[in-house]
Amino acid sequence: MNVAIIPARAGSKRIPGKNIKSFVGKPIIVWSIEAAKSTGIFDRIIVTTDSQKIANVANKYGAETPFARPADLSDDHTPTAPVIYHCLDWLREQGTPADYACCIYATAPFVQAAFIKEGYDLLVARKVSSVFSVTTFPFPILRALRIEDDGHLSMLWPEHELTRSNDLPESFHDAGQFYWLECNTFLKDKRLYGKDALPVILPRYLVQDIDTPEDWLTAEYMFKALQQQYKGGVR
Repeated sequence: MNVAIIPARAGSKRIPGKNIKSFVGKPIIVWSIEAAKSTGIFDRIIVTTDSQKIANVANKYGAETPFARPADLSDDHTPTAPVIYHCLDWLREQGTPADYACCIYATAPFVQAAFIKEGYDLLVARKVSSVFSVTTFPFPILRALRIEDDGHLSMLWPEHELTRSNDLPESFHDAGQFYWLECNTFLKDKRLYGKDALPVILPRYLVQDIDTPEDWLTAEYMFKALQQQYKGGVR
């Protein structure tokens, strides 16, 4: 069984009601639910939440909320992995264990069904424990600067001060959209990034963290621009 798991707790402080706040005409979580549905590869789409309001929105748009997320997994400091473990363990206890799971973040409106499917195909074909979305840094990280305690600038890696940018290796970061997991391995290791993890590389224009009101505004501008480019739909 393939299951999509969308974590969506209540209590966001920087953006109140973040997971169901309207984003370009829909509660933001709906974009993730619809992307999961569009893949056609999930037997179940589960939203794990501690909020009845979020559950109501999720149910309206075709996702399940078969349990209430425990309070000890719903605070500001809870990582994603224990939330996914709780859901998979619940499924196992119900006698319906999942073979493969994809965690899709609730505030990832740029997530694309095609890339989710690409991740699944990689996971199964290569028989690895995890596959997740990444994108490139827009500037070589080995030329990064820091501000010292006295206010002066210095290079984090001064040995690369004279290295041409073209000669530095390309670096990637987590795109914060989805994580495919082989469930048996995850239930043992409880890690989103397995030692054999493989990437699904996303273009930077489809990646935007949404942690602050400024991030939200930026994401909406980007999304609307893509809608115009693709005549009404990003997907």
